[in-house]
Amino acid sequence: MKRKSLPLGITFILFSLVLLSGCSVLKTSSETLRFTAEQYPIVDGSTVTIPLSEALASELMDLPIEEARQYVVHNKTHEAYLNLIDKKADIIFVTSPSEEELTLAKSRNVEFEIVPIVSEAFVFLTGTDNTVDDLSLDEIRKIYSGEITSWSQVGGEDISIIPYQRPVNSGSQTGLLDLVMKDTEPMEAPTEQVIAGMGELIDTVSAYTDEPDGIGYSYYYYTSEMWGNDRVKLLSVDGIRPEHSSISSGEYPLHTAYYAVIRSDEPDDSPVRRMISYILSDEGQKLMEEAGYVKVR
Repeated sequence: MKRKSLPLGITFILFSLVLLSGCSVLKTSSETLRFTAEQYPIVDGSTVTIPLSEALASELMDLPIEEARQYVVHNKTHEAYLNLIDKKADIIFVTSPSEEELTLAKSRNVEFEIVPIVSEAFVFLTGTDNTVDDLSLDEIRKIYSGEITSWSQVGGEDISIIPYQRPVNSGSQTGLLDLVMKDTEPMEAPTEQVIAGMGELIDTVSAYTDEPDGIGYSYYYYTSEMWGNDRVKLLSVDGIRPEHSSISSGEYPLHTAYYAVIRSDEPDDSPVRRMISYILSDEGQKLMEEAGYVKVR
């Protein structure tokens, strides 16, 4: 499936809203923004932003994080977008929307406002025994289009590559299409190579018996902070390792973000707009960093 670029209106909102938000950021801090449990907006999101939501709920409701967790329910990326469209969620913390999600929103006369709130990197991983440590972006495209089929073609052993994928509309599959494949058609993966969960994909890549043949993809925060597996390693891309410094500087080539997404008909001073302003404030970005994320560029 080829991935189309975001509609112009969505792209404009994404970038312009950051500038607009800056106008109100200085007015908003955790001292002035407080919610009771009854007032707290309905939040949904991706698996990878659960710690972000927990830290935010703890801060804005002034609760111990263990107590705040009861108010954090994330239904994964696609379901979160559906809930936002259906007005079952007020704000979602997610990866970028898929073409199907954008089309569905348009059919329901829903327009998204998409605001980057923390920086992130899209990463590729393989088994630790694999002798390959670096791939170019072009090599990755050729692996996932089926043009490169052996690790020997990219400087490794003469072993067939098993390129694992995620289901359509998952956050990381959308990331593969948007950030990597672009206009290149990915090959259709056999059913056994489409892994439902991000954690399961990481474990599948590491679960070889005697040959390090697998490659998969995820997000830096998830692999480094949420799902530890010492039998996989992150690959450099075009010679740049994915790490906090290269993500923060934008040097790592597959740079992306996690986003706060709301409906465009939210009132100017709605709780979720005030929540976004807080996240983008110096204090909010410090909270994001304390939760292990990279502050937004």
